[in-house]
Amino acid sequence: MSFSNYKSISAVLKEFQITYTEADFIIETPFNIPQYFREDLQFVMREGVVNNSEFAICENLIYPVLKETWKCYFQKLILWSHQSLNYDEKLSGFPEYIIAKRSKLGKVVFEQPYLLLVEAKQDKFEEGWGQCLAEMVAAQRLNAEPSLIVFGIVSNGKMWQFGKLQSNAFIQHTIPYSIYELDQLFAAVNYIFQQCILQLDELVAA
Repeated sequence: MSFSNYKSISAVLKEFQITYTEADFIIETPFNIPQYFREDLQFVMREGVVNNSEFAICENLIYPVLKETWKCYFQKLILWSHQSLNYDEKLSGFPEYIIAKRSKLGKVVFEQPYLLLVEAKQDKFEEGWGQCLAEMVAAQRLNAEPSLIVFGIVSNGKMWQFGKLQSNAFIQHTIPYSIYELDQLFAAVNYIFQQCILQLDELVAA
């Protein structure tokens, strides 16, 4: 069954026996946003057509934020776009974006996924989270390390929501972030990337 067949958080919780709580787990970690990025985003949002399609939202609003943050962590992490993620017949599909461990064999080798992002199509965040949480479960099982935290983001480009899955507990961050408050948004995304790096380093040291 495709990830997109899961239409709500509750459907995934019941299917895989996961508990749900809400908490403010993000510790905003300042990120130095280049001036050229600010100017380019402002230009695109002012003059471009950024929300006429799912692809436009991903390309113009979501991917640029992820890419700009990832550039600081590229030595250990890789940013995948629409990469196949398959665990079994119930958990398979193509997440919009995945942050995964950079393989020692080269950038084309897909390894442990730590962060999944799903676009909230037509602003349907509940459906977006159903799909995203299913992807997080698949990532957790592929990693074969239930104690590892898998992070999730659901965004319609302008609003960003965050969650994390550890063992059988899913925690949704209470407060959403907005692309109109760029410094806070980047601080949240940067925190997630740093947590991915910390987990990666702990695994290497173990």
